[in-house]
Amino acid sequence: MTHLLQIQAQVTVSPILNFDSNIVAVKLIGSCADHGNVRHASLIFTHYLQNPNIFSYNSILKAFAQNNDFIRTIQYFNSQISSPKAPDPDEYTFTSVLKACAGLKDDVEGSKIHSVVAKCGFEFNLFVRNSLIDMYFKVGHEKIAFQLFDEMSIRDVVSWNTMLSGYCLCGRVHEARRAFEEMGERNLVSWSTLISGYARLGLLDEAKGLFNAMPERNVVSWNAMIAGYSQHEKYNEAIEVFRQMQKMGVRLNDVTLVSVLPACAHLGALDLGKWIDRFISSSRMELGLFLGNALADMYAKCGCIVEAKRIFEKMQDRDVISWSILVTGLAIHGHADEAFGYFYGMLGCGVHPNDVTFMGLLTACTHTGLVGKGLEYFHMMEKEYKLSPKIEHYGCVIDLLSRAGRLDKAEDMIKSMPMKPNVIVWGALLGGCRIYKDTDRGERVVQRILELDAEHSGSYIYLANLYASMGRLDDAAKCRLRMRDNGVMKTPGCSWIEVDNRVYEFFMGDKSHPLSEKIYIMIRELGLKMKLAGYKPKTDLVVHNVDEEEKEDALSTHSEKLAIAFGLISTSEGTTIRVVKNLRICDDCHDAIKIISGIIHREIIVRDRSRFHHFKHGRCSCNDYW
Repeated sequence: MTHLLQIQAQVTVSPILNFDSNIVAVKLIGSCADHGNVRHASLIFTHYLQNPNIFSYNSILKAFAQNNDFIRTIQYFNSQISSPKAPDPDEYTFTSVLKACAGLKDDVEGSKIHSVVAKCGFEFNLFVRNSLIDMYFKVGHEKIAFQLFDEMSIRDVVSWNTMLSGYCLCGRVHEARRAFEEMGERNLVSWSTLISGYARLGLLDEAKGLFNAMPERNVVSWNAMIAGYSQHEKYNEAIEVFRQMQKMGVRLNDVTLVSVLPACAHLGALDLGKWIDRFISSSRMELGLFLGNALADMYAKCGCIVEAKRIFEKMQDRDVISWSILVTGLAIHGHADEAFGYFYGMLGCGVHPNDVTFMGLLTACTHTGLVGKGLEYFHMMEKEYKLSPKIEHYGCVIDLLSRAGRLDKAEDMIKSMPMKPNVIVWGALLGGCRIYKDTDRGERVVQRILELDAEHSGSYIYLANLYASMGRLDDAAKCRLRMRDNGVMKTPGCSWIEVDNRVYEFFMGDKSHPLSEKIYIMIRELGLKMKLAGYKPKTDLVVHNVDEEEKEDALSTHSEKLAIAFGLISTSEGTTIRVVKNLRICDDCHDAIKIISGIIHREIIVRDRSRFHHFKHGRCSCNDYW
């Protein structure tokens, strides 16, 4: 970009090379656009061109459109057609401005431009007709799009691809498949469009079948598969496709990385995430908004909040998502004060918070017991920012009140909610009932949950654990029996750990791993050392009618303990152990891992369903408040 600015300066002062020739201007505007610098492109067009011709107009419109500056694309187009000195638009003019209408989903402006297209005699131009069809699909007028396609006497592969994309956009992927079969000519875009359509709808087997049948593949088709798996929570599969892509030597682009980073974040695949970070730096890839946000989010969700902040500071452009990632990331690590600091920093930069930002603030308050602060932010949403709290925000505040023992206020809030409470909201109150051993209220809340979802396993388990913690083992057993008789299956606890760039999965009592024998030997060794250090298994959490030894065995093989044991035998001394769990960490595992961290002199980081736990020197960062 520096060289471009030097050329611009030379042209400005040169008596021979001047912008009035238009040719130099078009080249410079195009180069600025390719580097994402539309400000300089606009400056050249507005201040240096005295008599812009059609090529100059088309270059500036294309510059805005390709950089998603759709509003200015339309503004410059309108100034062109309203100026008596400006050249008449041509097919290239219309393709850029119709792309802008599609990007803004502006059907009113799109219809106006369609009228100008007809007036200028371009309605049956192949390129313009394809752009019109694309625009109408994207603004939600598929009937007009279908009509325009049917009226075409000549169609090319772009026409058919536009129809494929339109069908997929409408969710009519089977009709897209029929159109795909009817096409006389297909290209990589045809295949990739249909794969994306299947993947977006969660029809991943169909997408995979089509992907495997492709005569050749490009980065777009690989990206479609990775994005499809990530979007539908098939994170291991997303990473596997990414690995295959690397082996095939396909050049990775920013879309590839933005698609695979959420999979790294969910599984805690930090090593792969770090490799991507290094790849971005070594390949001098621009850390744009989407890529920067995805990378910061990955670090935050993998327990590296310092690295998340580094990426945030490195980003040249930040939006509300960027700030919300930091606020939420700090919140789930228990750094409430820092989360609040970033929130006020965000306001100072003129960025308006959204509902996700406030969810992060409320989470920060919940994890640190700041009831007053939480209520303050909750009321601030609507009062100062005109954001109506969603059910998730109510759930967070009810969780905050319940954890603090203010069960009456929490229940009153549920009754006064403007929307019908869901299982999550009632579950937050049930969690408080368990902490404060309020069985009467707990039974009432469970009944409410089962009315909403008769197969909600969590409510049975919460109530059974509540009974067990109070010594009411018969009631706990009856609760489990009722759960079994109703055919309710408990969501199995599952933990993931990354070792040597591979993610391993463990379930409770799992013996499927090739190193199971060594893992269980480590479990037994840790058990003996833990007892010497004062560990007492919370056998009251096991409500099955078995003896104490069997209860201890059941507790010792919880998925996170197996993952930690595997980490200990597979990594060198001093290495931090990082585990991700799909459920809330239980009281016994929390106590046990605190003691383990002191015995082995290693930091153990566990991300459960709601927050991070950093275990070190026999203590946890949550201060036993989770």
